[in-house]
Amino acid sequence: MRNLKLPSGGFTLIEMIVTIVVGSIVVAFMAMFIVIPMDAYSAQTRRAELVDDADSALRFMSRDLASALPNSVRVSTSGTVTAIELLATVSAARYRDGGPLSDPTQELDFTATDTEFATTAAFANLTVPWTSTSAYLSIYNVGIPGANAYEMANVITPAGTGITITAFSSSLGAYQNQVTMNFASTTNPTFKFAYGSPGKRVYLVSGPVSYLCDTSVGTLTRYSGYTIGYSQPVSAATLSAAGATAALVAANAGACAFTLTAGTAQRDALATITLQLTASGESVQLLHEVQIANAP
Repeated sequence: MRNLKLPSGGFTLIEMIVTIVVGSIVVAFMAMFIVIPMDAYSAQTRRAELVDDADSALRFMSRDLASALPNSVRVSTSGTVTAIELLATVSAARYRDGGPLSDPTQELDFTATDTEFATTAAFANLTVPWTSTSAYLSIYNVGIPGANAYEMANVITPAGTGITITAFSSSLGAYQNQVTMNFASTTNPTFKFAYGSPGKRVYLVSGPVSYLCDTSVGTLTRYSGYTIGYSQPVSAATLSAAGATAALVAANAGACAFTLTAGTAQRDALATITLQLTASGESVQLLHEVQIANAP
């Protein structure tokens, strides 16, 4: 018989190279169509997260600013730190200082030390009886020398004053709350409010609150629980020394701007806060405007 020689199987080197090159081109095109949308999605997700973080931080600040004691908001800048401070209020009411149905023992006396008075409207958002030695009462803070709550005189009770608020009523007038102040343990036991409020407003103040935006470390931090001081604190060290508790509000802060347009007797003050957050090559900037009650 005759032996037949069959051709050998397999690929030549040139065929293999061509196949690899063509396959690489196909994979490259596939990767391009997959990676670009994935990168776009990741970038969009990062921007959305930054927007959400910035919006949450600004809304947090806005709530504090909206509850600020009239004429107590102040701003300052020192190096890479932008600071805003306010005196936070818990509630407010209207005090009794006279009238045809008045009870003299429940009127607030502005001519001498008075440790007890009644209100014609109840303190809102407050469960009575209520007592504290860390809060303050403020009347007619207009933010000028002699009537500036940061001076801790004339328009705000001394630190350590015992304040008690209870439910109260009298047949001689429509009273809602009775306010008792104990100055005995304070450094100013003869304190009296220097000025009456045209609207007879009395504010219950919980204490100062500061926000520091430090772009050198990329943080926006809230500080509370420290003592009221005449000079505005613009550093974490100063606030810590005053007993402040710090809470991080936002990271990745690339820029901040706090501005205050002072109000008048007819117009509220306006705070403008701008925050820029930057991360992974993405950057967003948001701006909020907050109206602040200006009537003391």
